[in-house]
Formats: sequence, C-alpha cells, structure tokens
Amino acid sequence: MVIFPELVLVAGALAFFAVSLSKTPDQNVIKYLAIFFGIATFAAACFSFSAQGILFHGTYVVDQYSQVFKVLIGCSLAFLLVFGHNPRGIAPRMRPEYYMFLMLSVLGLMIMVSSVELITIFVALELSSFALYLMVPMRDERGGVRYQMEAGIKYVLFGVMATGFMLYGMSYLFGLTGSTYLTDIIAFLAINGHQPVAVVAVLMVLTGFFFKLAVFPFHFWVPDIYQGASNETAAFVATIPKIGAVALLIRFLTVPTGHPQFLIELMAVLAVLSMFYGNLSALVQKDLKRMLGFSGIAHAGFIILALMTMTSEGYALAIYYTAGYVVMNLACFLVICSLASEGQNLSIKDCNGLYKRQPVLAFTMAVGLFSLAGIPPFVGFMGKFMILTSALRADYLLIVCLAAINTAIAIYYYLSVVKAVYTTDPENRPAVTVNPFIQISGIVLASLIILMGIFPAKLIDFVSTVVGILP
Repeated sequence: MVIFPELVLVAGALAFFAVSLSKTPDQNVIKYLAIFFGIATFAAACFSFSAQGILFHGTYVVDQYSQVFKVLIGCSLAFLLVFGHNPRGIAPRMRPEYYMFLMLSVLGLMIMVSSVELITIFVALELSSFALYLMVPMRDERGGVRYQMEAGIKYVLFGVMATGFMLYGMSYLFGLTGSTYLTDIIAFLAINGHQPVAVVAVLMVLTGFFFKLAVFPFHFWVPDIYQGASNETAAFVATIPKIGAVALLIRFLTVPTGHPQFLIELMAVLAVLSMFYGNLSALVQKDLKRMLGFSGIAHAGFIILALMTMTSEGYALAIYYTAGYVVMNLACFLVICSLASEGQNLSIKDCNGLYKRQPVLAFTMAVGLFSLAGIPPFVGFMGKFMILTSALRADYLLIVCLAAINTAIAIYYYLSVVKAVYTTDPENRPAVTVNPFIQISGIVLASLIILMGIFPAKLIDFVSTVVGILP
C-alpha cells in the first residue's frame, strides 16, 4: 500500500484520542499501544518500501527516496517508543494526549518527505511542528523542573518566526514561477536563478529548514527545549525531526541549479559557525541534555558541510551521517531516560560509576559518546571522515581544517562523560534496574553504531542510487 505508514500513524493518533476520552485511562493499555504502534509504523514503512505512486494531483510522490526516509523515521520511532513506553516525565493522565500528538508530529514528518509542492510541504511542516510545540510543556513537575512552560513558549515563538520567513520565501517563489510545484520552480530557476529576488526567495525558504536542523543562527531554541522538555520529548526532538529536515534540504538544494556560489558560501559560513558555537558552548555544560543539545548544533554543521558540495555523493553522506547521528542520540537518550527514575534532568555527575550500577547502560552510553566524538571504528568517525574527504576533494581545505579542529574540541566533553561512567566511584548511588526491553534496545543500538561504522560502503552506495532519482 502506497501510504501504509501514514495510515498506521493516523490509526495510532485516533486510538490514543479514544483512550484519552476515559476519565481514568489504563496505563498498561497506553504502554502497550505505544509499543505496538511504534513497531507497526516501522513494519509498515518496511512493507511499503518498494511502493511507488503519485497522489493528490502530483503534490505527493511516493518513491524510493521518500521511502528511505520513512524507514528511518519508523525505525527511530520504534526504538523511541520501546525504551520510552513509560515516560516518567509525563503525568499518567496526560499520556494519551502526549502519544496522540507524538503520532501526529511523526505523521507530519512522513508527509513532509513525500511532498513535492510548496503548500503541501508547509502544511506537513506545521502539522509536525505544532504537535511538537504542545508536547514540550506537557512535562510533569514531579521531577523538580518548573521551566517547561518557558521552553514551550520559546519554541513556539522561534518556530513561528522561522515559519514566517519560510512562507514569505515560498510566496516569492510562487510569484516568480506562477507555480507551487518543485519541478516547475526548478525549471524556472535553472534559467533565472541568478535574479536577486530568486536568491532571496530560496534563502528565506531554507530558513525554515535550517531552524528544524538547528543550524546557527537558527539554534537559539535548542538548549532550553532540551533542558525544559521531558527526557522522552527531548529524545524525539533530538532525532526524528532531523531526518525530515535533511530530506527537505536535499530536495530544495536541487532548486538552485548550477551550483550557485552565494549559497555555497553561505552554507560554508553556517557550517563553521555551527561547529564552533556548538562545541565551545558544550564544553562548559553540566546538564547532560543541554550538552547534547549544543553538540547537536555542531553536528548540524557537519551535515551542512556534506550538503554544500551539492553532489550526489555529498547528499548520500548527509543521509548516512544523519542516520548515524540519530542512532547515536537514541543510545544516549535511552540511558538518560533509564537513569532518571523520576523524570528529572541529569547532570554529568549522575553518571558516576554507571559501569558498576548497570553495565549494559554504561556500555551503550560509552559507544554512543565515542561515536559522537568521532572515534573509530564507530559510525560517527566514519561519517565525519568521509564528509571531510568529500569536502577536501571539492577544494574546501580551510573548512576541512576548521572541522578537524572542532572534532578535537568535541572529544573533550564527550569523554568527560565516559570518564564519569567508567572511572569514578558510584558515591552511594543506587544500582539501576531496567527491564529486558531496555537492555536489548541498548545492545541493538550499540551494535548498529558499530556495524554502520565498520560496513559503510553498501549503505552509502545504496543511498547514492536513491539520491540519483531526484531531478
């Protein structure tokens, strides 16, 4: 079925809406529904992987390109709901609504990766964003956190501003081309892309996608939302929306054909600033989620570095690196969600002696952080190495050197957490008890990080073939 994953998500949202109508919803029902629909979404995406079709008057295209991203989204959602099926940061009475909005947000991302028309892209982006805006302030105050409302307001304000820029740019593109279809826009800009108004239009549209990816200077929301949202919500924000943002960025970078120098130079500046700002800010963080938020800004710089080559190889490496980044963050957030017994925020000191308290979680955290730091043989190292090699072949020597410096900076704060996990005393902290689902998920995520780093060639070759179908 062409839109099987989307239908599963709609069914999931309706199921949680029905559960929310009960005055005292059964928590076991909610928990097992979350696990079921997470796994079902992934299974549906895999089942419809080879599906192809053009729907809704050509505004919605199901092809191998879109299906790759849907499988990534479905897989990430399955892991997220398996280890986050009991969100301690969300009050039990709010969980049906929480999962309903989660399903709607993922549905928006699924629609977004198949959208090839401006209005459809805008509607999908807003569906995903507004559901997420509501999830952030739903955090329970039992964990001692009382600034989730502030985080939610900041998220809405920055999101609305970015959306305004993007919508204004879309109106320019429509005014220039008389069409909202990407194919028509590409054909027009292939000839007239040098016009100043076309340049401004493309840049304003990209603003919305840079906000979703948390690229400097569209990053201001990141640390506060990571810190203010519940651990499970922060895990979602840190992973799945990044997949949709990269899918859209690749589609839009085919619009300004002819490798426009202005866009390449802009992306180079944004990539370098994102790396330095993210890494230098992460150096001084004590809150674990806030540190991961700043590091996410730095990793967005590496994704932009891959995209700025504007070649099929660069796009494939961006997808590979994004997939690896999502798996690495899921591994780290699995540990955070498991350690935070009351849904509280964790400091780096809270990881002290974790190898004695829960060896599987310690191993999972170490593998995730080693990979984020870019240490071989993990996927983070291989992704960074191949991106830098690709950029070097494109004669971006200065940017490659700056990126290498940032990799060295990042090693310090990532390994400071590993040091806390493996070389410090637990200091009377209790042992951590986790169910088999959590342990199996941690081992699987750690294995994926290792295998994706050791055997990247076939993955990248396949993704390169998929990217080649784009206009």
